[in-house]
Amino acid sequence: MARLRSVTSDRPSTPAADNSSNSDRDRLLDLVKTKAIIHGKVTLSSGKEADYYVDLRRITLDGEAAPLVGSVMRDLTAGLHFDAAGGLTMGADPVATAMLHDAAAAGGRLDAFVVRKAEKAHGLQRRIEGADVAGRRVLVVEDTSTTGGSALTAVEACREAGAEVVGVAVIADRSTGAKERVEEAGVPYLFAYGLSELGLA
Repeated sequence: MARLRSVTSDRPSTPAADNSSNSDRDRLLDLVKTKAIIHGKVTLSSGKEADYYVDLRRITLDGEAAPLVGSVMRDLTAGLHFDAAGGLTMGADPVATAMLHDAAAAGGRLDAFVVRKAEKAHGLQRRIEGADVAGRRVLVVEDTSTTGGSALTAVEACREAGAEVVGVAVIADRSTGAKERVEEAGVPYLFAYGLSELGLA
């Protein structure tokens, strides 16, 4: 089986490439701030209340921002070695596909997969759709995480399917315990932006 040795091994290590990566990261941060952050009392999927909401589907499904997501997330996870990315539907889905397309645009290969919230009762009755993860090194992704629950559900499903989970990576971390919970499960946790960068600290 062909394996992507590094998620960014196909990118030249040059000042021009580094400047391009920084430019993508800065532009994506601007877009997150202007399009995705909504102020006001909200109840999160975890049941917790917050004074703001970060709606990253406005980013991962945006024509300008989505390609930047792929670039930024692949740069973020450059130190990990994996050949498939995915997570619990649906927050993870556009993140994984953005990374897939970014890898292809750079001449590389990265597969994507989707973890269902419940196993199908018909068809092939698979919990994980898309690329087969058995025997492979995989990255679990999310747009954002509050408690780490969705990411850990995906980690468990991947492990049950025979995959080795090398990390969890999210676009934005809310500093509400996700990092600690994921790391307690023995999985590295990476995020592109924290609350201070988003102007929410």
